[in-house]
Amino acid sequence: MDIQAREENGVAVLSLSGRLDLASGSQLKDEIKKYLEKNVTSIHLNLAKVEFINSSGLGSLVSIMKEIRLLKGRFTMSDLASYVREIFEITQLSHIFEIFATEEEALTSYQTPVTPS
Repeated sequence: MDIQAREENGVAVLSLSGRLDLASGSQLKDEIKKYLEKNVTSIHLNLAKVEFINSSGLGSLVSIMKEIRLLKGRFTMSDLASYVREIFEITQLSHIFEIFATEEEALTSYQTPVTPS
């Protein structure tokens, strides 16, 4: 898997391409850990070019989300290919993760203050 990372307005934006499985999931966790160590706890994943994801990849994402939530951070995803979106829906993980249609929508949501209902 290839990971292109940048920071935008305090949000770490990681664009992934390739397969998200056991090996690449560990690689992704290591990359995100670098941001968390710098106290960057707003993390966004663009999954537009992820062509395959399996249970190990999903497990990595759940692990990342839990770690970010422990730090009171925020974890979003966007641009899921139809195959990947279907996996999230089948596993009901689409109800657990914050998933946006586009990266732009996700990044805008970080700038909008969230008011408790």
